[in-house]
Amino acid sequence: MLHFPPVMIAKLIFSLALLSGYASAIERGEEIRLWANGAPGSEGETAPEVFDSSANSKLPKRFTVVHYPSIYVFLPPKEKANGMAVVVAPGGGHSQLVIDKEGWEIADWLNGNGIAAFVLKYRLARAPGSHYTVNRDALADAARAVRTVRSRSAEWGLDPARIGFMGFSAGGELAALIETRFDSGNPGAAADPVERAASRPDFVAAIYPGFKPGTITVPKDAPPAFLMCTDEDRAHVVTTVNLYLDLEKQGVPTEMHIYASGPHGVGMRPSRLPVATWPDRLRDWMVDRKLLKE
Repeated sequence: MLHFPPVMIAKLIFSLALLSGYASAIERGEEIRLWANGAPGSEGETAPEVFDSSANSKLPKRFTVVHYPSIYVFLPPKEKANGMAVVVAPGGGHSQLVIDKEGWEIADWLNGNGIAAFVLKYRLARAPGSHYTVNRDALADAARAVRTVRSRSAEWGLDPARIGFMGFSAGGELAALIETRFDSGNPGAAADPVERAASRPDFVAAIYPGFKPGTITVPKDAPPAFLMCTDEDRAHVVTTVNLYLDLEKQGVPTEMHIYASGPHGVGMRPSRLPVATWPDRLRDWMVDRKLLKE
């Protein structure tokens, strides 16, 4: 009997899915919990989540309490879909999730480029009364999101070798963590190459990331990275540059853009400042890395 590596099988399934034009019917913005029976550290949790409503009752404007980590699924139109996918982690200082500006709006841009988006609702380590931590719980949510998307890649018409992770500010810290510790949120993964690969994103975009100096150690097998911040955002430009230098030391392909002007948290909203063009640079990088076609 012939045996094929899991990655080869997944790519074959993806090719068949593209040929058939198949992607499961799913409502735009549908929420899928990452752990059906409660996330590790949140088992038995019955407290409600707290959020600010928006005009779209299904997509809150902001979360301030999260107990049930999930992904919101945004698949591009079938005629535009190219099989690429990105898990998106909004920012908010780990005390809130600014999920409209750095979640739903990012999903719209990704879908406009034929890329599937999975907006991550992760547990907040610095919310009042929270018992969660960034390194244990939020990172576990990020790793679980990558594994979930990859495990359902055939169902959603995705290429399992083009699944990335993008994070903003506090979500950018998660991006840096999943970039460098992608097996930490998956117990036993470090000793199991298959499980380790399942948690590893194929690329990472860390947008004005924030984390304490000296808390990130880059392994040689870290995925390619795209970094962006503004020089005006002093607290985060140092973090971004240090991450770039650490990635470069390990030979990890990395591109960094630092714009002179622009406040923290620019997102993808229109502006007359040059920083408003950073999504174009991200797309150029994706094309250069052969993740997207021209």
